[in-house]
Amino acid sequence: MPRGAHEALGNLDRDPVKLLEISSEGRVPRLVPLRYGRMLESPFAFYRGTAIIQAHDLAGTPDTGLTMQVCGDAHVANFGGYATPERALLFDLNDFDETSPGPWEWDLKRLCASFVVAARHLRHPADTADDLVRQAARSYRDRMQAYAGMGMLDTWYDRITFERLLDEETSPNVQKRIRRGIERAADRTHETLLPKLAERVEGRWRILDAPPAVFHVRGKQTLFDPGDDWLTAADPEQTLEQSFKDYLSTLAPDRRRLLGHFTRHDQAFKVVGVGSVGTRCMILLMVDQHDKPLFLQVKEARRSVVARFFKGPQAAHEGRRVVEGQRLMQAASDLFLGWTKGPFGRHFYMRQLRDMKLSPQLELMDAEVFGRYAALCGWVLARAHAKGSGLAAEVSGYLGRSDRMTDAMVGYANGYADQVERDYGQFVAACRSGRLEARTDADMAGEFRV
Repeated sequence: MPRGAHEALGNLDRDPVKLLEISSEGRVPRLVPLRYGRMLESPFAFYRGTAIIQAHDLAGTPDTGLTMQVCGDAHVANFGGYATPERALLFDLNDFDETSPGPWEWDLKRLCASFVVAARHLRHPADTADDLVRQAARSYRDRMQAYAGMGMLDTWYDRITFERLLDEETSPNVQKRIRRGIERAADRTHETLLPKLAERVEGRWRILDAPPAVFHVRGKQTLFDPGDDWLTAADPEQTLEQSFKDYLSTLAPDRRRLLGHFTRHDQAFKVVGVGSVGTRCMILLMVDQHDKPLFLQVKEARRSVVARFFKGPQAAHEGRRVVEGQRLMQAASDLFLGWTKGPFGRHFYMRQLRDMKLSPQLELMDAEVFGRYAALCGWVLARAHAKGSGLAAEVSGYLGRSDRMTDAMVGYANGYADQVERDYGQFVAACRSGRLEARTDADMAGEFRV
């Protein structure tokens, strides 16, 4: 397969709005307009919420036949920092809702296209956008070549820590940003989150309602319809206890014992991100004997967009798919990462809500920092693919040492960014015509203000 063939945009004979409607099926109905409202903010926000559209399109492109565990949604905003169980601060992929076996090219193409879409949104010139793609693609190529020469244990042990980034960086400007990130991460803990999300009522902590972002499912400010199965469940407390027990069975014995020191105080619905809005996502507030908090996030896992359009094995449990894919691709995973099932057949996975987690502040990056970030994302993606597949030598051999694949990624990324803008135009028109209903967070929050 010629590397230049990767410039092809794929199967564009589709209705992007229809694909969005398909991806919204099964979500909490009153939250779907919020999902669309967040996507209306810009073509970049739209891109973040439309993994299903690009997966559909990529299914119409050729690939090398090297199938491996892929992220499925490796766009520029799905990388970030988090703490390992040993308290080291890592930079890695941090969203695996769409992970599944698939072509490695799909991840690289989604990443490269996201740099052009994001650069246009942030009003960087076209040559800067091209340079971002080049840095990401070259970094992926060069790092994959390095992993091709490493033993599998060395590849699995390889971690991209913030301290390592600081040691390898030569730019004082970038070093300053890395140090600032380390400082920010230190403040993003369960204890600092507690007073922001909860209050103490009669000796127990209770999560504060702040709809549409946070609300109690059975509370006065719920956004669930009266006939929703979650509201008609006969014994919701027993249901939650059983789901939590099932979750514990997916953890190692030492993690189960650790969670045994915590008591559940409250649980509430919490809307997250862009693409996940409307899926069933909960937070559990747990407290130990010293009144120290632990927030666990429960996220609904639905069928991967990769599995929807790429012929491969289908997951028996979508939560387990996410957890095992994440463990396979990340250098180190969350201490409490596990899966469970709800009372009506829905699949979920669980992890910590906040543990020194950092998201990239793209709007604050100048061209130099953005370029370093692009190279870092390329490195992370190469490490994840090499670790999860053992095919670093094959992928590296295909990529070669020239810029042929890099040039193809520049062509693809610009062409697909143009397509994203056309799709975004159709999406905006659908919202204006009433085909889709879109509402902002502020608009929905106004309904609950006194």
